Amino acid sequence: MSLSRRDFLKFGSATAAGVAVGSRGLDLAPVEAAATTLKIKEAKAFHGVCPYCAVGCAQLIYTKDNRIIDIEGDPDTPHTLGRLCPKGAATIQLSNNPLRPTKALYRAPGSDTWEEKPLEWMWDEIAKRVKAVRDATFVEVEKSKDGKDVVVNRTEGLANLGSACIDNEECYLLTKLMRTLGVVYLEHQARV
Repeated sequence: MSLSRRDFLKFGSATAAGVAVGSRGLDLAPVEAAATTLKIKEAKAFHGVCPYCAVGCAQLIYTKDNRIIDIEGDPDTPHTLGRLCPKGAATIQLSNNPLRPTKALYRAPGSDTWEEKPLEWMWDEIAKRVKAVRDATFVEVEKSKDGKDVVVNRTEGLANLGSACIDNEECYLLTKLMRTLGVVYLEHQARV
């Protein structure tokens, strides 16, 4: 079907007029009633940035009574237009997750139960174990193929697996720490 410019304007005007006249009969009371029951109605919104990757997606964080009640993408963000990836959409679980451990738990070798320990004890235990493994497996010098001594300063008894739940700055510091210890087996899980 061929449509001239004049016909397009006629049909477009008629359609616009029909929509304008027809919309007067819409009852907006149910929509307004639903809006009053929204959980974010009386919440205060704060701007934030998703902590997971380097894209920097902006978020709107809604709080009520000093508690985060919702996190959504900021529609004013030009590169995402308010959308979040699955990790960004689940950011609320960083603070509001009933399954998240809030105390240090320790399971002794051979045991089948977890016991609560003070956080200071856990930090000391981790430091002792890392130092013991590093001291036992540290390699200062290694022979090259041509028989010369080469300084390598590495440990192959430790490895590091990064987390998708930590932000870029924490990843940077963790990598620096591992390199300082001489760890060569570094991996990071930051994929969606």
